[in-house]
Amino acid sequence: MTNIPGISDIREAAARIAPLAHRTPVLTSLAINEICGMQLFFKCENLQKVGAFKFRGACNAVMSLGEAEAAAGVATHSSGNHAQALALAARMRGIPAHIVMPETSPKIKQKAVAGYGGRITLCKPTLQAREETLEQVVAETGATFIHPFNNDRIIAGQGTAALELLEEITDLDAIIAPVGGGGLMSGTAIAAKALAPDISVWGAEPAGADDAIRSLAAGRIIPSQNPRTIADGLLTSLADKTFAIISRHVERIYPASDEAIVRAMRLIWERMKIIVEPSGAVPLAALLEKGPGGKAQKVGIIISGGNLDLDRLPWQESQ
Repeated sequence: MTNIPGISDIREAAARIAPLAHRTPVLTSLAINEICGMQLFFKCENLQKVGAFKFRGACNAVMSLGEAEAAAGVATHSSGNHAQALALAARMRGIPAHIVMPETSPKIKQKAVAGYGGRITLCKPTLQAREETLEQVVAETGATFIHPFNNDRIIAGQGTAALELLEEITDLDAIIAPVGGGGLMSGTAIAAKALAPDISVWGAEPAGADDAIRSLAAGRIIPSQNPRTIADGLLTSLADKTFAIISRHVERIYPASDEAIVRAMRLIWERMKIIVEPSGAVPLAALLEKGPGGKAQKVGIIISGGNLDLDRLPWQESQ
């Protein structure tokens, strides 16, 4: 069994990042409750620094490094929220962040990473190229590699969102989070089961990128093959740590079609007046489409982020 973080690690992470990360609000919507037939409590990580939960894990990972280890900086390969989060956390600590990004990454994402102080190295848009380029950067700089999700400090940091939610809403029947690489889902599950042992822990993932559902059914990691979904933040497959945690603690993972994701995303925009990206709308989409409706349950939902191109909204593209 892979060693995994515990609730003590999450509490330590919460104390470590408290001066730096936002304690995001928990919002509700009577209209969405009526549509779903349950009481929903939305933990709004779209209002976190860099617009996503990723800052929690990156901040914990960077701030927990020893002085000697931190001196050479940190490194990762990412084209998304982890890149921005790590760059900002490193800037806050006053150390360099080396970010390997595919050359096909949108210019807006490269600009955001650079804006947070990240030192970008571009590579070919393949996993092999990303990993080989990262190895070269680490060899040249001595920087510490911070994996986006398969890392104890990252998982513990991501678990602080659920910790805060359960401290605020103490009688939830269930909690649900989106699943990509599984860092947020793992941290959520550890926190939830420690604080409320009888709580149901659910995941949600796009039907077009349902490798976690298939992995749990098979009892082994089944890597994603050519995933196709609007929720581009959830394309990554599980890894050994996240698979072990999710296998132990997550009751079920629900799929959501792209149509349901767009509906949920628009519903949140219209009814709650907050911006959420497709990946952040996946849990609500899953509940709307295939969830355990019909019972008056109190369910916590982690809205993972709100970063998207406002010039390419999904309901505009479908018109």
